[in-house]
Amino acid sequence: MTDRPKLVLASASPRRLALLDQIGAKPDALLPASLDETPERNERPRTLALRLAEAKALAGASLASQDPELAGALVLGADTVVSVGRRILPKAESVEEAADCLRLLSGRAHHVSTAVCLTTRRGALRSRLVETRVRFKRLSEGEIDAYLASGEWRGKAGAYAIQGLAGAFVAKLSGSYGAVVGLPLYETVNLLVGEGYPLHRGWLAKA
Repeated sequence: MTDRPKLVLASASPRRLALLDQIGAKPDALLPASLDETPERNERPRTLALRLAEAKALAGASLASQDPELAGALVLGADTVVSVGRRILPKAESVEEAADCLRLLSGRAHHVSTAVCLTTRRGALRSRLVETRVRFKRLSEGEIDAYLASGEWRGKAGAYAIQGLAGAFVAKLSGSYGAVVGLPLYETVNLLVGEGYPLHRGWLAKA
């Protein structure tokens, strides 16, 4: 039986780490890269998500290549973009920015584009894009103020975290819940297993 390939997560997101743990994937290292995530002129949400996921995976692979213990590792990168029409919402960093996002999302549907990218041991890129439609209930000013006070919005795409308090705002979801959190599990499993990462062996060990 061959040793399993090393796995690197090119992110410091505790949400993505928890989702990997849910499917039995244990990264050997976390190697997040600092990237400029500003959309290019007229860039579509799905194009942005794919570009950033691939850039994160490649940056993580570059860092991994400097560590002999991570030689040949699979490197996983992901990015999530929230949009209303073609308008890309920011990863909110101020109360004002978050309030604008929440008022825009209130009572309407929006799209969450999440891309996941895996660099293989042969240096190739394997990418998948998942688009999910989410509809929020109509939010009162009191609900918006309370959510802003929680601070949960900070740094989140579209200024909300579906796995937290904002889950109470979701009236309908069509697509992948995991993708909205930050990592589409079905696609991630297929990418990892396709490159020889023995996820199911770990499942059998729990039996």
